[in-house]
Amino acid sequence: MEYTHLSDFQIRDGALTVWTPEIDGPGRWYDDERPLASVHSQYLGFLDPEDPRPGRGRWIGTVFEMDAPLDHQDWARTLELWHDRHEGFRTTVSTNGDGEYHRITTDPGTVRLAAVGVEDLTDGDRINEFLCETLELRLSPLVWPHLLVATVAHDTDDFTVLVGADHSVLDAYSQAVLILELRTLYTAVRTGGEIRDSATFGSAADYAAIERAAAEDLTPDSPAVAVWRDFVGTPGSPMPRFAEGLVVPLDGEHAQPSVSRTLLSLAELEEVEAALDTHRHRLSVTVFAALAMASREVFGDNRFRTIMPIATRPDLSWLESMGWFVNVVPVDITLPADAEMGAALAVTRAALKRAHLCNDASWGRSLAMAGALEGPTFGASFLDIRMLPDYELVADLRGRTLRAVSYSTDEVYFWVVRGPDGLYVSTRYPAGLPAEVMDRFLLAFARAIYAVTALSAPAEDAVPVAGAAQAAMSAG
Repeated sequence: MEYTHLSDFQIRDGALTVWTPEIDGPGRWYDDERPLASVHSQYLGFLDPEDPRPGRGRWIGTVFEMDAPLDHQDWARTLELWHDRHEGFRTTVSTNGDGEYHRITTDPGTVRLAAVGVEDLTDGDRINEFLCETLELRLSPLVWPHLLVATVAHDTDDFTVLVGADHSVLDAYSQAVLILELRTLYTAVRTGGEIRDSATFGSAADYAAIERAAAEDLTPDSPAVAVWRDFVGTPGSPMPRFAEGLVVPLDGEHAQPSVSRTLLSLAELEEVEAALDTHRHRLSVTVFAALAMASREVFGDNRFRTIMPIATRPDLSWLESMGWFVNVVPVDITLPADAEMGAALAVTRAALKRAHLCNDASWGRSLAMAGALEGPTFGASFLDIRMLPDYELVADLRGRTLRAVSYSTDEVYFWVVRGPDGLYVSTRYPAGLPAEVMDRFLLAFARAIYAVTALSAPAEDAVPVAGAAQAAMSAG
């Protein structure tokens, strides 16, 4: 599933409706004693309450095409049931007298959906522009609702669905699984089928209480803090940056370039996976080893440091929940001098194993205890999309996960996905970084991954590796 901008998704012409959650009646919000997750509190601390575009650079979402005609009454009921099911959509924040934020919540059955048709807008490209603008203006971490839905009814028996949300109520896993959940709910409402209840729709607010308690238990002597301390180095040291020294300062504000590219075709990826089976390494290890190898080739540094987002759903209770269940862990790889891919895989596996010590430790609190003066600006993640339920159906529905356009001058992120047709990458990076630098890095990255196939081959057979990787990049 491609992780991209809404502007890169071709919306077909049709009738646009925006669906806004509203509370049915006054006085329905109540103070909720459960704390905010530490990452949520940290997120709110960086916000400007007066920002006229609170969703700018922050919202995330999903777009897909529902394989059924749009019935407004049934769709409204579907969205009401969805909000009833997921408490995370029915909770927000309010300020205390001292300016601190606390949680307030409303009960199931209190949310209704207001549908507003945009009558004079039927062109798909203009609809896309309108929705990008709407999400920037209306999605705020501080003002409920934190989620909006839009539909575009076509002259065929299907309709496009866009779900946009502030990051505080949605994470990457939620973005992916909501497609089939909404499809299943809508089918049940339309046909009078059973609305499935499940013990796996746990409350994001209940999870936050568990996460916050674990964060409070951290001390400077905790093993996770030690890992972060090694990652940061001397207290006050700058965080690792991608292509440090190569980003040109620019005047004014500039949108970050976004690149999506195929790294390896399915045939080439299957060669890599066969070699990994022989050497008992996982593809996830290979991805990070290849990032380190590419960094050494392009930037000349044997030490590679990045952060890796991980899912933090503690058990099956939260398997199908909507919410923000994410932590980040430090990945710190030092390649031996002149190491080839085999050695890189070994040290990377050890580095990822050490990073696991931080899985359940609040990254913000850990960094503070490690003496960091700033947050991470460079991250990378890997996902095998085949682990998602019915991923092939999601592809048939043109499902895409979405991220807002970023304007950061220093952040770089890579999202690497193992899909049904190969291995591909999406990245965003500062406008001041020359495109040719990123192109050179991605080529070296693909070449390093494919180099795994040479580990068990005779030396004379290793020559075509670069050419194969080059072909894969060109095809993307």
